[in-house]
Amino acid sequence: MSYLSLLIKDPMFSDGQITFGILFFIAFVILISFMYIKDKGIHKKNYKGVKWIILGFLAFILLLFVIKMTLKS
Repeated sequence: MSYLSLLIKDPMFSDGQITFGILFFIAFVILISFMYIKDKGIHKKNYKGVKWIILGFLAFILLLFVIKMTLKS
């Protein structure tokens, strides 16, 4: 009986599947982090004005919320 079987009374996955899942997750996070760091310079160049788009979108949502609350009362 393994340590995972002690934690879970009726395990849905085998020990090999859980080990594979954990190792896959670790490798995936490392790969995604590496690719993000590699492309960081490109993102700064291509997505300069994104913060203004997000700010405008949030302001629009806030405006809709204010209008809804004003008309409701």
